Amino acid sequence: MLKTLGAHVKEYTAASIATPIFMLMEVALETIIPLLMASIIDDGVNKGDTHHIFIMGAWMILAALLSLFSGCMGAKFGSKASMGLGKNLRKAMFENIQTYAFSNIDKFSTAGLVTRLTTDVTNIQNAYQMILRMAMRAPATILCAMAMSFFISPTLASIYLAAVILLGIALSIIIRKAMKYFDHAFEKYDELNESVQENVSAIRVVKAYVREDYEKKRFTTASQNIYNVFTKAESLVILNNPLMMFTVYSCILLISWLGAHMVVNSALETGDLMALLTYCMNILMSLMILSMIFVMISLSVASARRICEVLNEESDLHNPSDPVYEVADGSIEFKNVTFRYSKSSETPVLDNINLSIKSGETIGIIGGTGSSKSSLVNLISRLYDVDEGSVSVGGRDVRDYDMDSLRNQVSVVLQQNTLFSGSILDNLRWGDPNATEEECKKACELACADEFIQTFPDGYETHIEQGGTNVSGGQKQRLCIARALLKKPKILILDDSTSAVDTATDAKIRKAFREAIPGTTKLIIAQRISSVQDADRIIVMDDGKLNGFDTHENLLANNEIYRDVYESQTQGGGDFDEGGAA
Repeated sequence: MLKTLGAHVKEYTAASIATPIFMLMEVALETIIPLLMASIIDDGVNKGDTHHIFIMGAWMILAALLSLFSGCMGAKFGSKASMGLGKNLRKAMFENIQTYAFSNIDKFSTAGLVTRLTTDVTNIQNAYQMILRMAMRAPATILCAMAMSFFISPTLASIYLAAVILLGIALSIIIRKAMKYFDHAFEKYDELNESVQENVSAIRVVKAYVREDYEKKRFTTASQNIYNVFTKAESLVILNNPLMMFTVYSCILLISWLGAHMVVNSALETGDLMALLTYCMNILMSLMILSMIFVMISLSVASARRICEVLNEESDLHNPSDPVYEVADGSIEFKNVTFRYSKSSETPVLDNINLSIKSGETIGIIGGTGSSKSSLVNLISRLYDVDEGSVSVGGRDVRDYDMDSLRNQVSVVLQQNTLFSGSILDNLRWGDPNATEEECKKACELACADEFIQTFPDGYETHIEQGGTNVSGGQKQRLCIARALLKKPKILILDDSTSAVDTATDAKIRKAFREAIPGTTKLIIAQRISSVQDADRIIVMDDGKLNGFDTHENLLANNEIYRDVYESQTQGGGDFDEGGAA
């Protein structure tokens, strides 16, 4: 874990080294100041030597200024190193997430990834700054002050030593008990972030179903869980203060009492007693700082573990050693394909699928909810790998291709249509960053999107809110189809992506596809048979198996499931999940 995190210090190594050096300089200078003060009292005030007082006073001022400078520089470099580490961790996690296969993303919730990128990284950078500065300063202060105390009076210094040992044992017990609560705290943060994320992204649904009170209760519960966990942890950690104060005042009383007797008996100088009391406070306050460092480190260990999970997660999909970069055509072939989302699952999602699709064909895919239509097309662009068999595109196994090259030739419009904040043109150019406005307009005409874009006051410069919340579902679908067309793919997959448009518009889109992109293989997943009946051939999926693959006419004559659904839809409506497809 330390190796993983340490690798991201990178260009901030110099700042990470400079910080403890300046902190050690600050400690050394602060250790000298009580000795100078003792000299002023013993050799200056007690002996009436004004010259000595001025000389030692000047050295004290110089030492204080140098100590202040060292502290400021330590803070500056510590902040630079810790903030830099946080920046690099966020960048590394985000970049690694981009390489994940869908199967890797399925292991982490969206809210969990957000927490790791925000709260967990903040904890790590705060802990790193604390380690560079306080974790170096506090032990150094204890060691230096202890050494000087034994140099002045071994008898009184023994009081410090006993206090340090007893206090260290007590603090370690407290921190150990508190750590188990910190481990659970971030799971509760995930739940809180999930509640916020879902509520904000689906606020229209929440309001439509008048679920505000339910969402408030859900958020309150998640927030209360965090409160409960941290309250239990802090109820233990807070014991540090009374324990520390008891130890501090006990040491001061013992040193004052014993020191006074030693001064009276001429076994100790008055200035030395003052220095010892100063060292006492330095030692015990440094112990307090150390206890807080342990709390911070305890908190950050859980965060570090969660961050390393993201950084060390390797994609389940990898490019071959000698990848193919050119996709010959849009032909597709499934050979004895079996697929499971989870390797431990006994029942496959797709079972022994065999298909052969020619380049340029229009293929309809129809089936009930849960029949694995989307799973089937996800294998074409290698969003997942098959467990058995093979999927070929352009005559080559998809595992032979460079994944970026393959996906650039397989354009997918998913069920969950996503638009990003920016103009309509910005969103369209996700398909082709170099597309001209004329090319974007042409793609929108094919997707029947141009007609509604022209009604907007700003046309193609109309701003789209995050997630496309300021356009309708049908408009969003058509923009996503246009975006996919701009890729000029060899294979176009529409995963139920015209479900929100009316039948007439759906027909226009299909006609445009036939006329404008005849060489592109088109796979259209739909619930309405009217959306696919003009396809060259139609796949009928049933419970992960291929139930039929033929033309509309032949399926009507020979496939019972297809015929029952067709009749139910033409005799009064209903989709594939109603009637014979159950």
